Amino acid sequence: MLQDPIKAQLKGYLAGLAHPIVLEASLDDSAQSREMHELLHEVAALSDKVQVSEAGQATRRPSFVIKREGGRAGVTFAAIPMGHEFTSFVLALLQVGGHPPRLSDDEIAQIKALPGPYHFETYVSLSCQNCPDVVQALNAMSVLNPNISNVTIDGALFQDEVTAKNIMSVPQVYLNGAPFETGRADMEQLLAKLDADAPRRAAEKLKDIAPFDVLIIGGGPAGASAAIYAARKGLRTGVVAERFGGQVMDTAGIENFISVPETDGPKLAAALEAHVRAYDVEIISGQRAKELFPAALPGGLHSVALESGAILHARTVILATGAHWRHLGVPGEEEYRNKGVAYCPHCDGPFYKGKRVAVAGGGNSGVEAAIDLAGIVAHVTLLQRGSYLKADKVLQDKLHSLPNVTVLTEALTTRIEGNGRNVTGLTYRGGDGADHHVDLEGVFVQIGLLPNTDWLKTTLRLNDFGEIVVNDHRATSVPGVFAAGDATTTPYKQIVIAIGDGATAALSAFDYLIRVPAPASRSVPA
Repeated sequence: MLQDPIKAQLKGYLAGLAHPIVLEASLDDSAQSREMHELLHEVAALSDKVQVSEAGQATRRPSFVIKREGGRAGVTFAAIPMGHEFTSFVLALLQVGGHPPRLSDDEIAQIKALPGPYHFETYVSLSCQNCPDVVQALNAMSVLNPNISNVTIDGALFQDEVTAKNIMSVPQVYLNGAPFETGRADMEQLLAKLDADAPRRAAEKLKDIAPFDVLIIGGGPAGASAAIYAARKGLRTGVVAERFGGQVMDTAGIENFISVPETDGPKLAAALEAHVRAYDVEIISGQRAKELFPAALPGGLHSVALESGAILHARTVILATGAHWRHLGVPGEEEYRNKGVAYCPHCDGPFYKGKRVAVAGGGNSGVEAAIDLAGIVAHVTLLQRGSYLKADKVLQDKLHSLPNVTVLTEALTTRIEGNGRNVTGLTYRGGDGADHHVDLEGVFVQIGLLPNTDWLKTTLRLNDFGEIVVNDHRATSVPGVFAAGDATTTPYKQIVIAIGDGATAALSAFDYLIRVPAPASRSVPA
């Protein structure tokens, strides 16, 4: 199953195991069990510290547990962890074998202090780029705390469970048998949900932090670029980010990032974070800004209040808050979210195999989604509210070549229908002004982005679309406050443009700092 270069790389990793581990499999006579048997034995052949046992008694078959020899049950996969979950598998091997998870001392202490018992079940699809973050976080918890366990379940292998629980999007996490979390979540978000006192402690740690020269709000491409350029100028730089990578983390294939012919969102986000961490930048992650208080005097300190209760101060601020998926805003959308209404075709597409779906949106995202889904589902109906598709010609040509795709222009989705449990169809208003109905089982919404700027409405100038108005230097209407990326009026929301925007904003902040002297008193605002 594993190609020779992967085997060689994995053999090198396994050489660092501190403890012998056992891959305890629970198998049956299915083809999937034979596939799992092959994978586990290939891995075991790469290290004398890895053994396979087929004496497992788990009810889910095929499945396997990674545990230390003679030790307690460790990390469980009711999945053949290839695709996006192969990295999760490798990390689990190393961590059960004694390699410490890459977590801060505070996070490790917080995990070990959780009382439990916490028994997690994480439903994934192997094509989901959002799932590994959740899987890897919960696996690390289960390695560090004996009161925590996690089993990663491939929905394609256990369709009966998926059907019984009406799971139509991933990742879906159950805790002690009850729904716990939906969608991407990282370690900090999961810990905050498990540990009610975490926000207060986080705010307490930040209360005495010294003012920054440049404080960047957002950890996407624009924020990462701004941080690197500011740090290279020798400025005291801070980044507040709910998660590093921003919207890029939800992007599958990336083929237009200059000099990198092909990559994906999580890989690019990891590279951005690693580059920022190579500089003297203070990263404040897992935090969300809620209010901006401009400086009282030119060159004075701006203040940013966080939802955790902490307040940070800086002579300049760069807003790189990015954007989020726009919703249709029609009846039925919220009611059937994750029950047939989805926003990530790569993550949730496999749940619609052989079914009829619609894609709302005729831009690049919508057309790419329709192309991807056409290879999985029975039929795709693409609805574009305008009179023509806006996607690149190469994508349109591919779309029109597919036999199981119908393209409807001048089609405005007005309602999503269901039976109380799942989506059963949608209604759209055509160019003739009449309402039309389409029977289907899923709707993928791909109609663009909305800027994350609601918290700034009363502070600085926004346009009618909620975008931060900036000039050529990325300066906002508030002196000393700059903005970059998808949250601004900069045209063309592209990764490469956001990165350039961040550099421009950081250089403009530096120029502002050297031209506008600080007031005689630089005391922190009350």
